[in-house]
Amino acid sequence: MVRATLFVILCFCTSIAQAASGFADLRQGSHGVGFRVVQQYDYARAYKGRTDAVTGKPTTGELARPIQTLVWYPAPKGGTPLRYADYLRTEATDENFTRTDAEAAAFLADKLQWAAAQVGPKQAQQLFDQRMWAVRNAPAAAGKFPVVIYAAGGGGTAHEAADLCEYLASHGYVVLASRSLGTRTKDMNFDAEGLDTQARDIQFLLSYAHTLPQADMAHVAAAGWSWGGLANALAATQDTRIGAIVSFDGTKAQEDTKPVSRVRLTVPWLYVQRRSESVRELSAKGMETTGILLNEAKYSDLYHVVMNPMEHSDFSTIGLRFAAPAHFTEYSRAEVEAAYHWTGRYTLEFLNAQLKGDATGQQFLGRTPTQNGVPAHMARLYHLPARTGPLPTQAGFAAALARDGFGQALEIYRQMQQQEPTFVLSEGTLNTWGYQLLREAHDLPAARAIFALGTELYPNDANLFDSLAEADEKNQDVQAAITHYRRSLQLNPANQNARQRLQALGPPR
Repeated sequence: MVRATLFVILCFCTSIAQAASGFADLRQGSHGVGFRVVQQYDYARAYKGRTDAVTGKPTTGELARPIQTLVWYPAPKGGTPLRYADYLRTEATDENFTRTDAEAAAFLADKLQWAAAQVGPKQAQQLFDQRMWAVRNAPAAAGKFPVVIYAAGGGGTAHEAADLCEYLASHGYVVLASRSLGTRTKDMNFDAEGLDTQARDIQFLLSYAHTLPQADMAHVAAAGWSWGGLANALAATQDTRIGAIVSFDGTKAQEDTKPVSRVRLTVPWLYVQRRSESVRELSAKGMETTGILLNEAKYSDLYHVVMNPMEHSDFSTIGLRFAAPAHFTEYSRAEVEAAYHWTGRYTLEFLNAQLKGDATGQQFLGRTPTQNGVPAHMARLYHLPARTGPLPTQAGFAAALARDGFGQALEIYRQMQQQEPTFVLSEGTLNTWGYQLLREAHDLPAARAIFALGTELYPNDANLFDSLAEADEKNQDVQAAITHYRRSLQLNPANQNARQRLQALGPPR
């Protein structure tokens, strides 16, 4: 069975959005929208093997990972906007950059024929000819703008949320996206390796964004749908350049979320999901309701929005734009599109608040949906503020010590363990940290405090006592150094360094 989160059937959309207001009545900001396609490889990673895993034949062409990058950016208004077909055409080369213009045109013609078989030739052509906001290769607007990296759903196309990307660009953001490719094939492998692959794609796009003159790399967010909405959470735990994340119905399955460190997910997070399923429905799907990432991300300032009219596929404007009438059952198309409009609005206000420090955006998040004008019963908002206190990581512990004094190390460590029982610093970690303080930071009191903490936590570790004795020596406390070298030698009679230092220091006074 082929697993796909982005399989959509093109059907006629009864309401063709106009460029003035945008799809789902999204309102264009003060900027025009520029658009360009950049074909590049991540040469740090192989994508193809020497032998094709499908055909068994020798692989030809580039082996590095292809990352066709779509970029939306603020631009002056004016120019000839793209047709929606121009976005569809980018799929022809999203994995294979060597396709000719004729091959890309043939790809688009096949797609049009397929769409015509679903909705009829006239309606299909109308969909393909719809004008968007973006102008290809438009000149860039002056200034620096925050960056948003968009991660597509599993196996999805880079343009799956083109309407949202245009919307953000028009309001002053540089937005980059690439196709969701598997680790070694076009089909996503839905496992820990596949998740890490997409997280690394996000990091690659961040590195590319550094080359863009418009990009304000001090203010970066990642957004994504479904599998991509989980990949951006993983990326945020690995890359501190990411200052906020937005997930559109990102997977909540316990097994999928295991690679995401709960204590390292600390950035503000907007999570917008489809209407809630009952425990009975979740159980029928075999989904474990404990261990859900949303419940365990205690160190992230979480805004959790439930959009009642929306299904999972509705967060991709490909899926919603071309949804068949049969797709709309409990809610009408108008209600679902209205929910998408408010999804876009919440995304914009959240990003404005987090990346631009905009007070209006923060006020928007602080009000109830109905106070913001959302139709009654359409949306629910839950705000779960981040847990206060030191973050249970070495960096969080170090920050607490820098604030309260390294002499409080044992007390603060015990407090942090009570707060988060999984917080542990190993013998080796403490020893290395102590020497970093001693030799690199040149902070002898802090180094000695960390070595002393190590001997309190691990009283049978000879190496930590040896390190503490060395710090005592540097502190010119000969008696303490002798005591700690003797203890190290008791624990490890083969410790020649302790034996030599005791001989050099002489008998205890």
